[in-house]
Amino acid sequence: MTAQGFTLFDTAIGRCAIAWSGHGVVALQLPEASDAATRARLLKRHPQAREAPPPPHIVGAIAAIVALSGGEARDLFSIPLDMADVPDFNRRVYEVARTIGPGATLTYGDIASRLGDPLLARDVGQALGQNPFAIIVPCHRVVAAGGKSGGFSAHGGAATKRRLLAIEGAKSNAAPTLFDGHGGLDFALKPRGATASRRRG
Repeated sequence: MTAQGFTLFDTAIGRCAIAWSGHGVVALQLPEASDAATRARLLKRHPQAREAPPPPHIVGAIAAIVALSGGEARDLFSIPLDMADVPDFNRRVYEVARTIGPGATLTYGDIASRLGDPLLARDVGQALGQNPFAIIVPCHRVVAAGGKSGGFSAHGGAATKRRLLAIEGAKSNAAPTLFDGHGGLDFALKPRGATASRRRG
């Protein structure tokens, strides 16, 4: 999974970076505190990538990501991913996570059950923590049992996760908005839509 190029682009949540190969997206980096930090974090994983204008299939991916982050209910499932170096278990987790539509959530346990073993919830969490395709593989839509948001490895942590869920319209039982900056609040996120399971992890 060798990245050939990358570029930064503007979204409603800040400047993201995307890296690609001839086979698809290699990485999507959510915004860091600055463009320099975003660029540096992507290049730490893909030092051989060079900043360049994106090819047509990446232009389309960027447009879909921008639309989704702006509140449109876009399905990113058709964006091609280069998972040549992704471990098999992680790939299976990502394939399940990609079926979760905007505004819906699953728990780590839900995904583990769909993989055939409810005891794999912790392993599912670890795989999502290594997700190089944030938003495209929507790890922000995977929450902890009991309605808590769970962890998130991107800049801003769980607050960024809640913001993404709020943009997509995930339901919350909390009175304040998800944009109010109260990072300590737990939000009771409920699975929604046809892709969301009724089981809890």
